[in-house]
Amino acid sequence: MTSRTCLSIILAAGEGTRMKSALPKVLHQIAGLPMVAHVVKAAETAGATDIALVIGHGAEEMRKAAEKFAPRAGTFVQDKRLGTAHAVLAAREALAKGYDDVLVMFGDTPLIDAAALGEARAKLAEGAAVVVIGFRPPSPAGYGRLIETGGKLTAIREEKDCTDEERKIGFCNAGMMAVSGKHALALLDGVGNANAKGEYYLTDIVEIANGKGLDVVATEAGYENALGINNRAELAEAEAIWQKRRRKEAMLAGVTLIAPETVYFSFDTEIGQDTVVEPNVFFGPGVMIASGVKIHAFSHLEGATVAANADIGPYARLRPGSDLAAKAKVGNFVEVKNARIEAGAKVNHLTYIGDARVGAGANIGAGTITCNYDGYSKFFTDIGAGAFVGSNSSLVAPIKLGDGAYIASGSVITEDVPEDALAFGRARQKTLPGKGKELRERRASAVKK
Repeated sequence: MTSRTCLSIILAAGEGTRMKSALPKVLHQIAGLPMVAHVVKAAETAGATDIALVIGHGAEEMRKAAEKFAPRAGTFVQDKRLGTAHAVLAAREALAKGYDDVLVMFGDTPLIDAAALGEARAKLAEGAAVVVIGFRPPSPAGYGRLIETGGKLTAIREEKDCTDEERKIGFCNAGMMAVSGKHALALLDGVGNANAKGEYYLTDIVEIANGKGLDVVATEAGYENALGINNRAELAEAEAIWQKRRRKEAMLAGVTLIAPETVYFSFDTEIGQDTVVEPNVFFGPGVMIASGVKIHAFSHLEGATVAANADIGPYARLRPGSDLAAKAKVGNFVEVKNARIEAGAKVNHLTYIGDARVGAGANIGAGTITCNYDGYSKFFTDIGAGAFVGSNSSLVAPIKLGDGAYIASGSVITEDVPEDALAFGRARQKTLPGKGKELRERRASAVKK
């Protein structure tokens, strides 16, 4: 089947008024990725050589988004919403190029599995002209029933048109189809609008194809694969399903999740085996974790790369550009942004490291901050290997601490420090004997008055 060309037409023109949002429905996210992008990924995994996005509401916003998640996709505008067949024909220009297979999908079904699409394509390769993807919901009420006879699909019957016996059928229409490319345009052009709504329904091609003596069959996808998203409650349900799948994949791949239900993954999270993730950890987009890493509870990672056997958290935040080398330690209440923490370096607690390098084996004391922003521009702090920065120090960038440099606690460092040097950047302590008692007595007297 790999030699067969395939066009995937993804219908994404719905306004999604039930989402109660100015954002087009299909751009709402699952695991940090627009739901329509999940559909694109599934189509590509199933072998789609080209993607056609049919868009409507928020067309310009959709185009801009598509440039990121589907840069090679063609976009086609459905000016008027006259039914699903009419929407597919908005991509007539793409259809006319001629493909072996045509997949018709919906941008609001983000959980569709590429395997289900592959099975439908396999039926086309065996000679079917139309393949309807069906599913078995817990309750079939409200869904169109798939009527089969002798292994062939003879009709898709809307519930209101079903006989009492047909209403008992649990096999329902998921909406997605695979159509033979050589028949697709003829079948779609044969769809009429002689119905109560005056719309052109994609499901009519089943009857048209049967009337031409073409083979029409149904395949079955899992219930979750066919879930369409219409409101934010359903969006949350889909997110939960996606997360459950991804957590299971991670654990089967050798990752320990101590409380799986509390860990959130993004669509592109990569995490190596023998990594241990404690409860309530959030992985935003762009995170790559090597093997043997320990991520403690309540940590938040985004746009970060972590090498083998590093230790993170608890309550750590790795922001975009964070790069931890092997055996690096970023501890509790530490924030790292656009910084490289080299092998064996320790940033243990209550610290901000931004726009910086912390050299191998260096130790950064509690309360240390890199002062990287002057209100207009960002500046770099370079901390050498084996350096020691005492607690509650402020490193005012741009600045360089040489290898083995030692910074006294409570210092404000504004100039470069050579390697192996000791630097103080604080006022000299002055002690006034008896003045503490005098101060307390004066304040107590003032309160009594």
